[in-house]
Amino acid sequence: MDGPDRTLRASRNLIRLLGEAFPLGIPVEFPDGSTILLGEALRHPTLRLHLRDAGFLPSLIRRPRLDTLLKGYASGAVDLSGGTFIDVAALRPSEKPKAVLKRVGLARLLKAALPVAIGKGMQPGSGFDGQGRPLARAAAKENAADIPFHYDLSNDFYRLFLDARMVYTCAYFAAWHDDIDRAQADKIEMICRKLRLKPGETLLDIGCGWGALLIHAAKRYGVNGHGVTLSPAQIEEGRRRVEEAGVGHLVTLELKPYEEMQGQFDKIASIGMYEHVGFKAHETYFSAVNRLLKPGGLYLHHAITRRGRKSERAFHRMRPEYKAMTSYIFPGGEVDHIGHSTTMLEAHGFEVHDVEGWREHYSRTCRLWCERLHAHRAEAEAMIGPERTRIWLAYLAGVSLAFGRGSLSLFQTLASKKKREGDRLALNVPPSRADLYR
Repeated sequence: MDGPDRTLRASRNLIRLLGEAFPLGIPVEFPDGSTILLGEALRHPTLRLHLRDAGFLPSLIRRPRLDTLLKGYASGAVDLSGGTFIDVAALRPSEKPKAVLKRVGLARLLKAALPVAIGKGMQPGSGFDGQGRPLARAAAKENAADIPFHYDLSNDFYRLFLDARMVYTCAYFAAWHDDIDRAQADKIEMICRKLRLKPGETLLDIGCGWGALLIHAAKRYGVNGHGVTLSPAQIEEGRRRVEEAGVGHLVTLELKPYEEMQGQFDKIASIGMYEHVGFKAHETYFSAVNRLLKPGGLYLHHAITRRGRKSERAFHRMRPEYKAMTSYIFPGGEVDHIGHSTTMLEAHGFEVHDVEGWREHYSRTCRLWCERLHAHRAEAEAMIGPERTRIWLAYLAGVSLAFGRGSLSLFQTLASKKKREGDRLALNVPPSRADLYR
């Protein structure tokens, strides 16, 4: 038997053994069209794992890292149909890896894996460089280039899975429903309530996206809104939406870095933008927000976080899944922990009033986005290519699972720029929060 056939036979034996360890109950299809059920009984009616390149398992065994899995998935060497990785995760056994190894036997696994490991690996090249970016733009490292890399894929691509307002940040679920349009509308309204917007006030949206928050704030609360972004595609579509909503006299959008903004505003919102700033620019960021906000003005800080650690050194160690997210999807992005965020706010002249955790809200948001993108997978592949579509499906599923497990979280932090009234510090919010839930 020649090399490829030998590797394929060894791979089948390994999959059978893995089915004992991880009885997910889904078929695994091999390059020759044959299938083996991963476990003894079918547990999902449509899920199917496809091993399209016989070299995928040898490569994964020789380099058992998340990066190998992602490159194999991006290139199509391994694929999933009939569902998402969230569906796969729901089938995982609750046993810990050590318990699985003890039950199945490490020696048996090694014996089955060895003949696979010596086989020929995957064909090189996934279309991405070592940083998870397309080879055509591997040299671009500045934030000004990283933002368009993520957001200028195609407005039509984002329409495939976002809500009608095109809000690409965590939704807010007043109840655990699956209506993404309703949840995003409720999120925008909640932001406006937390900022206690009033007619005639000025509102700055840092990282305004396609303008949904400013449009709602202008129409419902009569504010004068200004938004800044670094994405040309968002500016073009956002301005069209502003005019279509009839608030062109109240809302302006600008392609400009936040640190170059001038003037002062009554209220400022930063919704899902802070992750792009990076730790080295945190000082610049909070100094700019303080400079742009009027004394006594409110600032809403909405950002993804990671769990704090016993030391900053330990916190900055990058786990594989976090490194993959910031390489393949958010180049240049860095995620803070809530303790550091509030410390920076207080160090830059702000008083923190409220901190609300939305972790489970973002897990559900990303699950809904993943399901919607999966439903439009063929259209997405036609727009951005099969490789990047697969990466996006893996990213949305992985982030949803990370929020579900608690390795990622999200907080909305309401703060005000300190204002003295005689010998007292002004109170800039009502004595209760009943107005938020009226």
